[in-house]
Amino acid sequence: MISDSTPGTTPWAFDTVLVANRGEIACRVIRSVRALGLRSVAVYSDADAGAQHVLEADVAIRIGTAAPSESYLSIPAVVEACRRTGAGAVHPGYGFLSENAAFADALRDAGIVFIGPSVHALDVMGDKIRSKNHVAGFGVPVVPGIAEPGLSDDDLVSAAADVGFPLLIKPSAGGGGKGMHAVHRAEDLPDVLATARRVAARAFGDDTLFLERLIERPRHIEVQVLADGHGSVIHLGERECSLQRRHQKVIEEAPSALLDEPTRRRIGEAACAAARSVDYTGAGTVEFLVSDAAPDEFFFMEMNTRLQVEHPVTELVTGVDLVEWQIRIAAGEPLPLTQDDVVLTGHAVEARVYAENPEAGFLPSTGTVLALAEPTGEGIRVDSSLLPGGTISSSYDPMLSKVIAWGADRREALDRLDAALAGTVVLGVDTNIEYLRLLVNDDDVRAARLDTTLIERKLPALAFRHLGAEDLALAAVLLVEAGLEAVPGGSPWHRGDGFRLGTPRPRMVTLEADGSTTPVRLLRTDGAWEATIEGATHTVDVDAGGATIDGVRSRRSYRVDGDTVWLGDAGWSARVRRPGRRELLDAALSRISRAEGSADPLVRSPMPGTVVSVSVEDGAVVEAGDVLVAVEAMKMEHQLTAALAGVVRLSLKPGDLVKAQQVLATIEAAPEGGPATISTEGSAA
Repeated sequence: MISDSTPGTTPWAFDTVLVANRGEIACRVIRSVRALGLRSVAVYSDADAGAQHVLEADVAIRIGTAAPSESYLSIPAVVEACRRTGAGAVHPGYGFLSENAAFADALRDAGIVFIGPSVHALDVMGDKIRSKNHVAGFGVPVVPGIAEPGLSDDDLVSAAADVGFPLLIKPSAGGGGKGMHAVHRAEDLPDVLATARRVAARAFGDDTLFLERLIERPRHIEVQVLADGHGSVIHLGERECSLQRRHQKVIEEAPSALLDEPTRRRIGEAACAAARSVDYTGAGTVEFLVSDAAPDEFFFMEMNTRLQVEHPVTELVTGVDLVEWQIRIAAGEPLPLTQDDVVLTGHAVEARVYAENPEAGFLPSTGTVLALAEPTGEGIRVDSSLLPGGTISSSYDPMLSKVIAWGADRREALDRLDAALAGTVVLGVDTNIEYLRLLVNDDDVRAARLDTTLIERKLPALAFRHLGAEDLALAAVLLVEAGLEAVPGGSPWHRGDGFRLGTPRPRMVTLEADGSTTPVRLLRTDGAWEATIEGATHTVDVDAGGATIDGVRSRRSYRVDGDTVWLGDAGWSARVRRPGRRELLDAALSRISRAEGSADPLVRSPMPGTVVSVSVEDGAVVEAGDVLVAVEAMKMEHQLTAALAGVVRLSLKPGDLVKAQQVLATIEAAPEGGPATISTEGSAA
């Protein structure tokens, strides 16, 4: 046992902390546990046996299968892991069981310290309806709406007129923006309510919903609070979290450029009042909506009774290690700081790196990390669990890492963040890094003209980089050379480089990228390759140090994985695939069998996942755009629709597991059909 530790003098009540989480937050917590001289325990599912948090902890213990319900969400499994490892305290991170009152209760019954607030605080603040009504009684301003337990869909439809449109449907349980739906027209409300209940029930085990007036073009400001068990409650300033997509934060910063000092004091005092109202202990965040037109007005949204994803920006501007103080407070230490001691220095900005494809409707991506480079340098911090060779599973949230930059002012912080993102390389899985760089360099973002709808407005005009002829030429050469290396040396008759007596024979390589195919003609000459694409020829030479294209050394990073090449450059990345002969033949036959320009009758899953609903029966007549199947992957629900009118053929049921590009339904076309569509407005699950 550790009997004493600066700056407090309270004896430690535990010497081992189990981290009931995974990924980058588990690694982050383990680092603070180690810095305090305590023993760390990691838990892992079968999918995470070789994960970074498992490698970093002093002890690691398996708690179940890949399914979260059988591992990270299993209260009995976590409590048993504590018993087996002698853990006297549990840090829940965020997500999973972090705001679960039953979990905190089970730990208390087992004599284990929960590094978080009391069960009472979790109960009150974990229910958005109850918390909203509760804090209103303590003078905290709230958004107009209807928030009562037990409201049916009919009750909510009836109350909507008084709330007013546009409005926001919110699940009472859960957090992180998951399951929230904006509704602008009364006629859309019944259908959206049905979807919202299904998502809420599946994600949080509670389908209770409530309505709030949708404040258009609002700003999302949250306040970090810290409270000990001796009556002290302080705030550590605010964070601007207005850059969101579908209520999920993308880029966060501290402090907010919107607030003046009087408003900063008032919103901080309101956050502390909300914390005091439930005798809060530990680190927590009170979230507010602030009107961009009237920045001195703010409204309580919810209190997150846990550490936030974006906590590093607060740590960088205050110098306070929030995880350390969560642990110290749970051990009984008093806060050494008063409100007057809190000083915000400089500016910090965080970008969340996700495994997703922004140009494909932000579809989550899975794969193996083939190449990895994470940035370093002055003012740069990276919270990550990525490992070369690590597998990105469809079982968990798609967030991979966080890149955070501090600067003396906001401009320097944004410049450093942009440079850090440009220096980040993750090949083997689609990421949003290029998208983050486009946002960081947007004129409105640079000018701090922010609101929660900015990303949705800006997205259609973002200038994503697309594969060029040089990229395709390099990919073709890499694939061919990888094939040559796979052939044992010896007789030139066994090589596939076009060798023959006389002049070399050109070879044709067909590449697939972004849904289209491109033929590339390759000819080996004088130790290099001539790659001809649509009449233009590029010279490509690849050696141990990289690639030279048309005599210029390329900055591109690359990896070959079977029939796929991954290319990266300054945050941009793309995959180029070489289809097999059978695939090319099937595609050609499919085009022959249907009219030119008509939609593909095959409805495929865009990624691996689980069928959560089937909206039509086999043999039903459908119209173009009708929803057929909903597939959930990485906590997102994706609705697959009919590409054309006709009779649908399918044999699926909820709970079925599907693979990427698996055919889920076939439409026997009617005479008139529409364009193929897959909804990209997935609902957070």
